[in-house]
Amino acid sequence: MNPLVNRLVGDMPKVGIRPTIDGRLQGVRESLEKTTMTMAKNVAKLIESSLRHSNGLPVECVVADRCIGGVAEAAMAAEQFRKAGAGVSLTVTPCWCYGSETMDMDASVPKAIWGFNGTERPGAVYLAAVSAGHTQKGLPAFTIYGRDVQDIGDSMIPEDVRGKILGFIKAGLAVAAMRGKSYLSVGGVSMGIAGSIVNQDFFEDYLGMRVECVDMTELVRRMEEKIYDGDEFKRALGWVKKNCPEGKDYNKKSRSRKERDAEWEFVVKSAMIVRDLMIGNPRLDKLGFGEEALGHNAILAGFQGQRHWTDHYPNGDFLEAMLSSSFDWNGIREPLLVATENDALNGVCMLLGHLLTDTAQIFADVRTYWSPAAVKRVTGNTLTGAAAGGILHLINSGAAALDGCGKQMRNGHAVMKPFWEITPAEAQACLEATTWPPAIYEYFRGGGFSSAYGTRANMPATMFRINWVKGLGPVLQIAEGQFVDLPQQVYTVLEERTNPTWPSHWFVPKTTGRGVFRDVYSVMNAWGANHGTISYGHIGAELITLASMLRIPVYMHNVGEEKIFRPSAWTAFGTADTEGADFRACANFGALYRKV
Repeated sequence: MNPLVNRLVGDMPKVGIRPTIDGRLQGVRESLEKTTMTMAKNVAKLIESSLRHSNGLPVECVVADRCIGGVAEAAMAAEQFRKAGAGVSLTVTPCWCYGSETMDMDASVPKAIWGFNGTERPGAVYLAAVSAGHTQKGLPAFTIYGRDVQDIGDSMIPEDVRGKILGFIKAGLAVAAMRGKSYLSVGGVSMGIAGSIVNQDFFEDYLGMRVECVDMTELVRRMEEKIYDGDEFKRALGWVKKNCPEGKDYNKKSRSRKERDAEWEFVVKSAMIVRDLMIGNPRLDKLGFGEEALGHNAILAGFQGQRHWTDHYPNGDFLEAMLSSSFDWNGIREPLLVATENDALNGVCMLLGHLLTDTAQIFADVRTYWSPAAVKRVTGNTLTGAAAGGILHLINSGAAALDGCGKQMRNGHAVMKPFWEITPAEAQACLEATTWPPAIYEYFRGGGFSSAYGTRANMPATMFRINWVKGLGPVLQIAEGQFVDLPQQVYTVLEERTNPTWPSHWFVPKTTGRGVFRDVYSVMNAWGANHGTISYGHIGAELITLASMLRIPVYMHNVGEEKIFRPSAWTAFGTADTEGADFRACANFGALYRKV
């Protein structure tokens, strides 16, 4: 059974629905009460029937107890939402209302307004007026205005309005879900990788999170002092022996069976311990370890590994890959996101992707651009179809979720599913598509095992990455595209040229013929770091919406302009150059949680 549980401290954020109304009694307000409240309740039904949190729990809406016609009723709604734990605000109205008197003034809560497009009452006029108020007061809000005129009292929510409401709410819930949670940094900087220089101000100011730091020796302490569930360890080790077959050993000198068995025990314990560090484990309290049982309320973690750890101890590949997948020895469950090499910036992308899609994420090196000519030279084969313009080889030793192998299916197509949709047979198929070769000892002197699988399917995917620029702050780049399944003879030759003990993904970004998306090579050439996160599906528009809430500008994307949804204030910073306007707006309003 798929467990739908909240593993972290704090209730799941709710959606506050604010029905606003023309406050003039003695005829006007009375004629609109039922229509306005019905509009709010219909939106709540839409949201609750369409969305879930990333842990599978249902999204709950809180509709204001009464329509909001002025300041007093706005305060009543704000207090009701505060007590209920609303983390997102959506105002709806079919009519004119008093803008600055009815607007939501909470600066840290993502907010949107749907102004009904009708002619009987000027809801669109209120939308424009309150949007101006939000902009003037520095409280950016998303405005939703249907393309087609409707009749007053029409309870249908048009398709274009539905899309904007659901996109806004999902992104807003992601913002609210991160607030107050932790990033757990296990270790420090890995091999000079800038992304693993964990910037605590970034987490605090932009995400509303805190950073918790634990030295990697904590794993050794817990192993030596047996601060883990011994019964679970026995069960986990038995499951691993059955479901995680060793792959080919590419080392010149193999280690003994006894040495390998000891390494397996070590990496399984490591996975359990990092999980317990993240979310705690009540079983530890019963074993006499009350402090350790609490965990760090971490919604995301990173594991340094290289080199100080892996020169002596087995690597973190198993713990990263297994925890980041949607299943383990305890069954099918929500992924526990762990970033390879403690690359916190890429880890945050894993978190954003997971909260938007509810699926597991792939962490990978953006390793190699293979041109058609280079592939022809080394394999004798010609790339065809989507791969005809060249491919990017994405490969990394660690946190590539096993979900990415292409064995989960929907309507006959390979997909990556939310964990509550994954069947036991699909989870087993992912395990069977993966082997665990002994680590290459030149890289990992302490040994360990890396997951080896290929994304042997054609699937839509989005690659994205947050980079930090001194003087500017965080910036996001996005490339929508697809995984391609190469012919076996091509796949094998290309993979053997690098490290066949790691998971491989062949990615082709959508090209536009312009700028950094003029061809595949240009995308690779413009990528801002050695890592990228890959999420199933085309989620570029959703990422852009979420980034605008957090005030993180997007400097590279191939999303159609018609799909982009940002706060209405962004248009005041320029309409001819929307990329530049995004930078100016984010700089003007500043990080969502910036300290005053």
